[in-house]
Amino acid sequence: MSTRTSDALAEKILRGVGGSENIESLTHCATRLRFQLHDAEKVDQTTLDGLDGVMGTVPQSGDRFQIVIGGAVAGVYSDIMNLPSMKSGAAPRPQSDADVKAEIRAKGRGRYAWLDNFFEYLSDSFRPLLGVLLGASLIIAIASMLDAFGLVDFRAADKSASWVFVDAMWRSVLYFLPIMVAYNAAKKLKIDPWVGATVMAAVMTPNFTGMIGSKTPGVTTHVNSTLGTTESVAHVFGLPMQLNDYGGQVFVPLLMVALLALVYKGLKRIFPENVQMVFVPFFSMLIMIPLTAFLIGPMGVWAGNGLGTGLSWLNGHAPIVFAIVIPMLYPFLVPLGLHWPLNALMLVNINTLGYDFIQGPMGTWNFACFGATAGVLLLSIRHREKDMRQTATGALAAGLLGGISEPSLYGIHLRFKRIYPRMLVGCLVGGVIIGLLGGVNTNAFAFTSLLTIPVFDPMIKYIIAISAAFFTSMALVYFSDYRTKEERIAANAERDAAEAAARGEVAVPAAPAEAAPAEEREPVTVGAPAAAAERELVTVGATGAAAGTVAADAPAAAGADLELAAPVSGHVIGLGTVEDPVFASRALGEGVGIDPADGHVVAPVEGELITVANTGHAFGIRTADGVEVLIHIGIDTVQMKGEGFDVRVEPGQKVSAGVLLAEVDLGAVRAAGHPTVVLMTVLNTADMASVEPHTGQDVTAGARVVTVRR
Repeated sequence: MSTRTSDALAEKILRGVGGSENIESLTHCATRLRFQLHDAEKVDQTTLDGLDGVMGTVPQSGDRFQIVIGGAVAGVYSDIMNLPSMKSGAAPRPQSDADVKAEIRAKGRGRYAWLDNFFEYLSDSFRPLLGVLLGASLIIAIASMLDAFGLVDFRAADKSASWVFVDAMWRSVLYFLPIMVAYNAAKKLKIDPWVGATVMAAVMTPNFTGMIGSKTPGVTTHVNSTLGTTESVAHVFGLPMQLNDYGGQVFVPLLMVALLALVYKGLKRIFPENVQMVFVPFFSMLIMIPLTAFLIGPMGVWAGNGLGTGLSWLNGHAPIVFAIVIPMLYPFLVPLGLHWPLNALMLVNINTLGYDFIQGPMGTWNFACFGATAGVLLLSIRHREKDMRQTATGALAAGLLGGISEPSLYGIHLRFKRIYPRMLVGCLVGGVIIGLLGGVNTNAFAFTSLLTIPVFDPMIKYIIAISAAFFTSMALVYFSDYRTKEERIAANAERDAAEAAARGEVAVPAAPAEAAPAEEREPVTVGAPAAAAERELVTVGATGAAAGTVAADAPAAAGADLELAAPVSGHVIGLGTVEDPVFASRALGEGVGIDPADGHVVAPVEGELITVANTGHAFGIRTADGVEVLIHIGIDTVQMKGEGFDVRVEPGQKVSAGVLLAEVDLGAVRAAGHPTVVLMTVLNTADMASVEPHTGQDVTAGARVVTVRR
């Protein structure tokens, strides 16, 4: 992406979220820009979704809004922060992602704030570690591939120093994961993260772990028959303390930091500010290290082992059920960030059992997800959809090579409701195969991608399952399409118009009969014959030849051009991007949409008002030479029954261009949950030589936006 293009994208995103004055704070994660806005109603989601470089948008509660960018997110974030308007005093204060979310929670938004807080705590304790976890996963994958090809015995007990060193490269992440999680968790709870890391590190020192299984006086050892692990108990100052190797444990630091936060903040209230630096960390360590060693550590291990034992029992006694449940759950857990508890269990299994049985079934969900993306890619190639082809290509590469599903989910799957059911069939097929074949295990934590296939055992079973999941989802999406019929018509029309414009031609869209919507609209009725005697409703003919035509009293004058002005100030967009299948399919003729800057709506052309909806949201004007123009304010605003619409004209009135038609309270429209886009179409497009929209510009009311050639 060139610097100029990147800057343009940053400016469009800023405009789309309501400008710098609407941004309370801005941060980003691995793929997404995360906005905390003053007023989420000011966001123009339709325009943002249509931007080149934006993979998707995710509105959230509490005036939060996410924009999925992908791998280029850091650059886009930097471009936004460097915009002049962001440097002129309106720029958001510097905050971490965790700070933003913590402030939101502090405002008490959300019906189940405690549940939101719990999952935010889990998610933010792990999310910063994605990069190093992925790095370790790829190191394991490369070593496993070499092992699979017989170039090295990766699992040998007497490996050379070289391969012991390679082991250390990835084991460093997994073994010291508790310290990293403790650091992130403490930071999330707004206490000194180094205190959290120190408390966790204390029970991971060689001095502590060296007592496990040793003959140190006061240490006894026994075997856990269920998990097959060795457990040691030390008597410290006369008190029994269970000894555990906490390497790779994640429940322990999560439990420990939750209690540490209470102790730390309590101590800060006790000690004067001038001595807090010394005594708050000191007493925190003095209290929490023994509590962690004697109580929290064993509790965390018991909790993890208990969950692991339960899942192990289900996997052993009902493997098909287990293998189906896991991949069917993940498509719903990942978009919400609720998959971390299961990911934590995988790490517990590896640490206690030496292997994990969850990642195999989970891999079928990932490949079903990537298969659905592949189906979308094939369709985008078939239908010549340039933007979707680019999105799907990037998402598929991130998935197959990196095991990352978010670009597919946020960029494609969550935008088209037809994908999920088809993807779930792929998850089901892969899960059933895993279950029937007796399960698949792995002795490493791995992001499920093509590169990590060798870490699964038996590998051939895993390949069969993920291949079935991938190709099932791909075939279902490809042969049944990820778009509805109306969406496909609109997308094809938009593509044809773009291709015609690129060739220097003007595409005149025909309104196919199948574009008629299933639900009745007032006052726009699709599929009914035109009637000159009844002008209360604007009607569209059912046949292709007459589609978009209202009976005209005067013949169109051949050879003359008519310029239609913008009925409102704002940003001009193509009809194909609006959230209404009837307008998007051009069933009501060619034209434009305008994202309004204000609610001052004027006549775009001189003529007679043949329609003034009693709800104030639609106006029909016929010019002296028979061009019929529809102005429609908002989408589904008929449901507002005139509230917020102050109509200034009457049916039959003669108007000139620029005459005020209505004053609209756009805030009321947004509050009612309706898009505010103002639509203007030429109803009898089929009778014209061409109708040419001029999109992509910011205009004031009265500026030329459509050229009609007869």
